[in-house]
Amino acid sequence: MTKLKVIVADSDKEFCNLLRDSFSDDEQIELLAATDSGVDAIEKIQRYQPDVLISDLILPGIDGFELMARIRKLTIAKKPKIIIVSRLSGENFISKALGAGAAYFMAKPVDIATLHERILDFSNNRPQNARPSAYSARRSGLDEKLSNIFITVGIPAHIKGYQYLREAIKMSIDNPEIINSITKKLYPGIAERFNTSASKVERAIRHAIEVAWNRGKIENINSIFGIKIYSPNDKPTNGEFIALLADKMILEGA
Repeated sequence: MTKLKVIVADSDKEFCNLLRDSFSDDEQIELLAATDSGVDAIEKIQRYQPDVLISDLILPGIDGFELMARIRKLTIAKKPKIIIVSRLSGENFISKALGAGAAYFMAKPVDIATLHERILDFSNNRPQNARPSAYSARRSGLDEKLSNIFITVGIPAHIKGYQYLREAIKMSIDNPEIINSITKKLYPGIAERFNTSASKVERAIRHAIEVAWNRGKIENINSIFGIKIYSPNDKPTNGEFIALLADKMILEGA
């Protein structure tokens, strides 16, 4: 199996060393290089043409936004998928990063196991025993679509419900019947993946939906579905929200 090639651009030496140690003997990921310079990251991307770039937004010389802008202009055969890992986790920063080309945004301090999973999301030859069967048919661009939807409706990326809700939608796309067994199969499946409990998954997803409603972005939510489904006082259940977004993704060819 060909390893995913990764480059890191981050001025936090402790974080870079942690990634080196974590991926040193990894059978699926190869950390090619780490740099604290955005300019040097461009040079390394041109030289190695990695599959994935992990970058902070705060970098000396050029920041993460300028780095992504320069990557878009590169004339190379393969441009890396970009995972932004930063302490600048405000909604504006997240929205701007995703709009600039980031595939994922993860708030520091990041869980290395989760980062590992996000990197492997870009692999087409991931071992079947390394993931639940509900994830065996990942579609190109699905995570980017869901991330953009969550930012639009006001669900911040740093809360647990963001991750759990994304996984719930993907599981429902791969197995639509699972939405009818939300407490017996869906929540426990997510809980197993994230090493937590089904009840915590349920509460975190509920919190994510409540955050969106409390931020008053109901019109954004309705615009996603193309019709006026909800009012400020009409919050959906977890299952309704998951099912609606899963159905939307299926209709769009996810």
